[in-house]
Amino acid sequence: MTKLNNENFEQFINENNKVVVDLWAPWCGPCRALGPVLEEVCEENNVTLAKVNVDDNEELARKFNCQSIPMVILFENGKAVKQFIGYNSKQFVEDFIK
Repeated sequence: MTKLNNENFEQFINENNKVVVDLWAPWCGPCRALGPVLEEVCEENNVTLAKVNVDDNEELARKFNCQSIPMVILFENGKAVKQFIGYNSKQFVEDFIK
């Protein structure tokens, strides 16, 4: 799992074929619940996981119009292809990254 910020976001996304980006905050209960699910699913499926703390990176949160968290975005070849908001089950996350 990689922590992303305004400085390293673009380069990291463009250097990896498939990246799941978790926009979260430490005070967010659903974010804390979803984090381990994302880590497990990404590890099992060999997909890169990156996290953006929206409190520390407000510019990135605005860039993706993040108004609710957790917000998860799937990037493929540097482009955002789909997203979801809120806690979801392991099965949902598995289907999401495929």
